[in-house]
Amino acid sequence: MIARIWRGWTRSWDADAYTRYLVDTTIRQCRAAPGNRGAYLLRRGESDRTEFVTITLWDSLAAMRAFTGENGEQPPLSADDARFLIGGAPAVVHYETIDWPG
Repeated sequence: MIARIWRGWTRSWDADAYTRYLVDTTIRQCRAAPGNRGAYLLRRGESDRTEFVTITLWDSLAAMRAFTGENGEQPPLSADDARFLIGGAPAVVHYETIDWPG
C-alpha cells in the first residue's frame, strides 16, 4: 500500500474556506477513486498561516497515479488551489506502508 502525503499553506483567514474546498473536492474524490483506501485532512494554525496535510492511502503507486495523473513528486494543483496557497512550493511525498506483525 502507498501513502501519499501532501503539504501546503494558506493565510489563516483563508483556512476555513480552503478546508471546505479540500473536503468537497480532493478528499471526496480520493475516497471515491478506485484503489483508494482512505483520505485524511490535517490542519494546524501557525500565527498568520495555516498548514494543511493530506494523507491518502492507495493499493499501489499505479492506482494513485491513475487518479492524480502524477509522473513525479509535484502535485497537480488546480487554479482554485493556487488562489488559496501561499509561500513555498506545495510538496508531495510517497511512502510504502509497512504492515509489521504485532
